[in-house]
Amino acid sequence: MKVALICGISGQDGAYLAKLLLEKGYLVCGTSRDAQISSFRNLLRLGIREQIKYESLVPTDFRSVLQVISKIQPDEIYNLAGQTSVGLSFDQPVETLESIATGTLNFLEAIRFIGAPIKFYNAGSSESFGDIGDCPADENTPFRPRSPYAVAKSTAFWQVANYREAYNLFACSGILFNHESPLRPQRFVTQKIIDAVCRIAKGSLEQLHLGNIAVKRDWGWAPEYVEAMYLMMQHEQPDDYVVATGQSYSLEEFVAEAFKYVGLAWQDRVTTDASLLRPTDLAISKSNPAKAKEKLGWSAKYKMPDVVKMMVDAYY
Repeated sequence: MKVALICGISGQDGAYLAKLLLEKGYLVCGTSRDAQISSFRNLLRLGIREQIKYESLVPTDFRSVLQVISKIQPDEIYNLAGQTSVGLSFDQPVETLESIATGTLNFLEAIRFIGAPIKFYNAGSSESFGDIGDCPADENTPFRPRSPYAVAKSTAFWQVANYREAYNLFACSGILFNHESPLRPQRFVTQKIIDAVCRIAKGSLEQLHLGNIAVKRDWGWAPEYVEAMYLMMQHEQPDDYVVATGQSYSLEEFVAEAFKYVGLAWQDRVTTDASLLRPTDLAISKSNPAKAKEKLGWSAKYKMPDVVKMMVDAYY
């Protein structure tokens, strides 16, 4: 039986990944800063909370990382931890960099120190590409990060590449574009939209306050994206992959799709709020996930309109 250690198991991706690995016969261990008091709400929602072993781990503390890896002796480590919000990273840049970059470095160094053949997955981000205009980003597109979050993710990406080349570790990064699900917390704009639309459909008179609705993103379905993570770890060679649908839509189109699905027009229900604008933001995010399809046999089945419908259906 393979053993997988998922750091960040309480988040959206961690929960779906845990479910996938359990279905594949893995023994799954999940970590949190204090596992004894964590609710693991997403794991409860998926009905798998009792099937997982838990350990307390602080990614920014090398001793903590080393102790847990030595105790669990995993075959695969999935590092999905760290501050996950682009918007929040402008308010908490130091915590963002430390939780993502230092945490990733501690895992890599611990694996190198132990010397066991442990495979390592790092959660990269399309935010690292920055504003690339109409040119779809692939694995060779240079990084030009435009937020503290993107800077941290870029740093972690190059740490992984360095340890793979310098120490021959099986270490890979998934450069994931936006991926959503009902497990998203409300501070993510997609979940904020879905929740508001569903309340309005039930009779609420509220207005939906949004920032720049002209931005374009490539939105996918999170349960599919964790399959790509798993496939990267099963490939004979460690490598980095863009994981995305290959289709971009504006936030306005996302909003319109959600309101249309509940039978309402959106124009009178949405208010542009200048306080929600970020200091810097990406106008367009476009992807080229051809390598994942060619090397891993993975491609996204669900695009933005499908994602909207599944999120609305889950609300009810």
